[in-house]
Amino acid sequence: MSPETVPDAVFHTRVRDETVPGPNPFAWKALTSQEVFGGRRTVLFAVPGAFTPACSDSHLPGYEAAYDAFRALGVDQVVCLGVNDAFVMYQWAQSKGVSKVFMLPDGNGDFTRLMGMLVQRSAQGLGLRSWRYSMLVEDMRIRTMFVEPGFRDNPPGVPVTVSGAETMLAHLRGDGR
Repeated sequence: MSPETVPDAVFHTRVRDETVPGPNPFAWKALTSQEVFGGRRTVLFAVPGAFTPACSDSHLPGYEAAYDAFRALGVDQVVCLGVNDAFVMYQWAQSKGVSKVFMLPDGNGDFTRLMGMLVQRSAQGLGLRSWRYSMLVEDMRIRTMFVEPGFRDNPPGVPVTVSGAETMLAHLRGDGR
C-alpha cells in the first residue's frame, strides 16, 4: 500500500554543466523528494522501464503530448519516474523527442520501494522495476493514485489502462474518473 505522502528518497540525476568539457557536459546532482515535490503540484507517472514497448509507445508520449493541458489545469510539473539510471532516462527522452516532461531516475529503486511499488521482473530479465501507476502530488501529499490492476511480481506485461495521461486529465477536469 502506498503512503499518504511521498517518501523521503534521493534521486541521482544529471544536469547540464557548461564547466564540464567534452561531448557529455553533465554533472551529477542529487535531488531529494522535498526538492522534487515540495511546494508544487506534480503529476508523476511511473513506468516499468525505459525503451520498453508500452512505456515508449503510449505512456511517455501521452504525457508529453498532454503537458500543456496539465499546465492549464494548474499542474506545475509532469514527472516520469523509472527504475533506470540517469543516463538511460536521458537517452530515452532524447530518442522520443521529450522536452517538457521531467525525467526522474530512480536507479536504485529506493523511492519506488518506499512507495510499495517495486516489483520483480526477472522473468523478462529486467530485475526490480516499478509497477505502472500515476499520481497527483500536492506539496509532498499524494492526492490521487491510479495504479494499474494486477499488481504482482513477474507479470507478462503491464498495459496502460488507468495510469495514462487521459485518465489523469479527466480526473483533474472533474470528469468522474
